[in-house]
Amino acid sequence: MVPLSRARRQELNRAKVLAAAREEFSERGFRDAGIDRIARRADLTRGAVYSNFPGKRALYFAALAEAAEQVPSGRAGAATETEALGAYARAWVTRLPIGGTDERAGAEFMSQITADPRLGKVFAQLVAVESVLLGTALERLGPGGRRVRLARSVLTTLHGAGRLAVAAPGFTDPFTVIRACEHLAELDFEDERPLPHLAHVPDARSVDEPWEPWTVPDLLTRRRAKVAEGVLLVLGLHRLEALEDALSAVPEGTPVTLVPVTSEPGELLPLVRLSLAEIRVRLSRSVPASARPAPRITLDQDLAAFAGVVAPDDETEEALLLRDGRVVARASGRGAGHAVAVFRDGLVPAGR
Repeated sequence: MVPLSRARRQELNRAKVLAAAREEFSERGFRDAGIDRIARRADLTRGAVYSNFPGKRALYFAALAEAAEQVPSGRAGAATETEALGAYARAWVTRLPIGGTDERAGAEFMSQITADPRLGKVFAQLVAVESVLLGTALERLGPGGRRVRLARSVLTTLHGAGRLAVAAPGFTDPFTVIRACEHLAELDFEDERPLPHLAHVPDARSVDEPWEPWTVPDLLTRRRAKVAEGVLLVLGLHRLEALEDALSAVPEGTPVTLVPVTSEPGELLPLVRLSLAEIRVRLSRSVPASARPAPRITLDQDLAAFAGVVAPDDETEEALLLRDGRVVARASGRGAGHAVAVFRDGLVPAGR
């Protein structure tokens, strides 16, 4: 029998830990779950658990993310904003965070977010990403104009209803929440582009650097994607909302790839995985494939390093423009994604 490599053995141990953690959290909840019991379930040592995950909360987020990633995508038939919002709200209020057990998992998840301001700040950015993706999809279904404020209002309604359902069980009627989200499409949120801050973004700088195509897992489609052309964004977890800066300016058909980065990947990246898995399911069940926004989002940290971001933090904002096997433009700082998206061989389009 050929001995397992160290990397393969660690991969198998990680899978065993996650399977054991899902059972433990499902049965006992976060508060009463124990690392020692998880280790015994996995037939591993406590040290083996901590060699894969920095702590109980990181393991909790990873277990939730793995469960969410196994939920199949849907096939939406919505043709209007109202239909899409109704379907999105239905997908949101019926979600089951871990193994389909009960509301406890959702309540405990939010208690972890609200207990730590550091996590709350990252979670706010993940909800902002969801509003950008949903708003961009609504723009393709609706009469035109920016719809991100509408998406933010829908998510505010859904998260508020979720918190109230936990605090006052039985009070919230999910069908009323769905109808309320549908009716939000009728309101005028006076939401227009261009966004004011983009007028002050410095131009991208022209460069000429080699680029080798890089294949990554795309968390929004669960497919492999080749990063060879278009805009590559490397954004810290406090700057994820800047995805919209690139999406709103990039020419139609130009690929946009986002790599979220942080200086604390052990706990924070599983939280990102979880949020993106749930966003994938909700979008697939509410918005037709033809209307869905098409950024690729990957947590491949090696891609960020290959792009030149070797010491990321939560405020990182770097962007590259890839064309014909070369990096032809770079930008750093606030608005970097927009600067690269409007770059045209050193010329900035009129009306920027």
